[in-house]
Amino acid sequence: MRSTVIVTGLAATALLLLAGPASAHVSVNPGSAAQGSYTEVNVRVPNEETSANTTQVQLYLPTDHPIASVATEAVPGWTVTVQKTKLNKPLTTDDGQVTEAVSEITWSGGTIKPGQFQDFALSLGPLPTDTNTLTFKALQTYSDGSVVRWIQPTVEGQAEPANPAPVLHLTSAAGSGSSDSASASAQPSATTATTAAKAGSDTTARVLAAVGVVIGLLGVGFGFLGWRRGGTTRGTGRE
Repeated sequence: MRSTVIVTGLAATALLLLAGPASAHVSVNPGSAAQGSYTEVNVRVPNEETSANTTQVQLYLPTDHPIASVATEAVPGWTVTVQKTKLNKPLTTDDGQVTEAVSEITWSGGTIKPGQFQDFALSLGPLPTDTNTLTFKALQTYSDGSVVRWIQPTVEGQAEPANPAPVLHLTSAAGSGSSDSASASAQPSATTATTAAKAGSDTTARVLAAVGVVIGLLGVGFGFLGWRRGGTTRGTGRE
């Protein structure tokens, strides 16, 4: 019985270790969109604490690659505050020049409990055409006064930092025609679909790996128990 408990504990620990690294960071979903397009993204904020609620989320939009139009969606229980910054170089759009852009969005007054997450929807566009990525730094404030700063850059080829800033990857526009642009803004891009598929595959692989580890550990444990029992029985016969 003692050996069974030990093996079960090891199996549970292995399962937690494999499940733990699942994405629990503040992120932008979907993670990619076409350059020059209008798109809608969800800023997903999970609560990683066990005894404190998330009470405020601050999102900082890049001012080096400003976005002309930014709109927020009402979230029940939350109050949204938007701040704008005057641009050194105005943006030229179909509606004329834009001299200021949204630089910070704050959601407050609501609650994200431990083990839960909240999506904050944004409508953005047109997305810049002179960069491949947009980094949205974020601050997550908890009810105990602690603040988690999701501001660290993710460098390709290096390990992911502890608190990575949310990133929106920009892909080349699918077509130059107006109908193509409309289609691109209305439907997920091929890159988005591929990213989603990879994410699903990674999750499936992690689950299968966890199951394999659990089964392997249980097999070793039961084998050990069988060996012990066999040895005890043979010893008793000799006596």
